[in-house]
Amino acid sequence: MTTSVSEKIAFIEKALSVIWPNPKSELNFESPFQLLVATIMAAQATDKKVNELTAVLFKAAPDAASMSRMDVEDIRTIIRPINYYNNKAKNILAMSRRLVDEFGGEVPASREALESLPGVGRKTANVVLGNAFGIPAMPVDTHVHRVSNRIGLCKTSKPEETEEALVKVIPEEKLIDFHHYLLLHGRYTCKAKKPECANCAIREICEWPEKTL
Repeated sequence: MTTSVSEKIAFIEKALSVIWPNPKSELNFESPFQLLVATIMAAQATDKKVNELTAVLFKAAPDAASMSRMDVEDIRTIIRPINYYNNKAKNILAMSRRLVDEFGGEVPASREALESLPGVGRKTANVVLGNAFGIPAMPVDTHVHRVSNRIGLCKTSKPEETEEALVKVIPEEKLIDFHHYLLLHGRYTCKAKKPECANCAIREICEWPEKTL
């Protein structure tokens, strides 16, 4: 079945909005700061494990001011179960201190300002912009990159190319929801190693040559 990109977008929205009528991040947070910390921690870690650890971390330090006063060793001890905990602890502390010193303890709603913070790259900034501030953005992780290429929304080799391609074809007002549709679909159905094609709600418009029906 040959389908245009705009037709694919309409099909995906109709099919996946039934499964996820209110798509959102699976990270637990109560403020932009908490989302920023959780997203930094989530690199190469599952949201489930991050949520377990932030429940402890945010009880000790729920905001930038209190986090900035923590000892890096205390942060390191709490987040030790996740990958790269040492660097993440250092970045969380340094980022919190920068927020206090330069932004009044508040997370800025600006990509440029976010990316100036320790440990914050483009994907993390996009997550915060979309989920904390409702600013249209397309964070591209391994799931979004994989699903977008398999179903034919783009043909790219790098995440930054995928972001650029998706932003061009997905209407701005739909970007935040589509990020979650693609991420959740990749996490639970269109998996990297054992995709569940038989249970896929959008298999009809999928262009992946290795799909099974």
